[in-house]
Amino acid sequence: DHLMERQYRRCERFPVRIEKGHLLLRFRLLPGRLHSLPPLLLLHPLQLFKTLSDETRLAIVMLLREAGELCVCDLCSATTESQPKVSRHMALLRESGLVIDRREGKWVHYRLSPNMPAWAAAVIDNSWNCLREETRMKLKNRLSGSC
Repeated sequence: DHLMERQYRRCERFPVRIEKGHLLLRFRLLPGRLHSLPPLLLLHPLQLFKTLSDETRLAIVMLLREAGELCVCDLCSATTESQPKVSRHMALLRESGLVIDRREGKWVHYRLSPNMPAWAAAVIDNSWNCLREETRMKLKNRLSGSC
């Protein structure tokens, strides 16, 4: 436990408490550094369900599951939310390890992380199966060329 705590402290910005059986679920990794965190620390079921409990974040994850990759302007259009609100939700999804981003000029494109645990991908796939038609309608109704 002590070694795990030391590795974790080296990788984040804020003080962290790791108690026996309990982990602090939100953390920030420093950019450009190699991290030696065990995969269990990266995504916990409680963190996944808390993250997906927000309607906007769930819609974003379902849109990314359907489309593969979308830019922020497409996500704003499909969710009918403002850019600052979508960007804030994307930051939370990125911190949780569910999505990754790619910059192309001034645009940021997001997709589901291929590194998420298989159990988390299965939860997202099962949710997508229930929300597939609703998600496809959101994608179809988004404004074309919104960037």
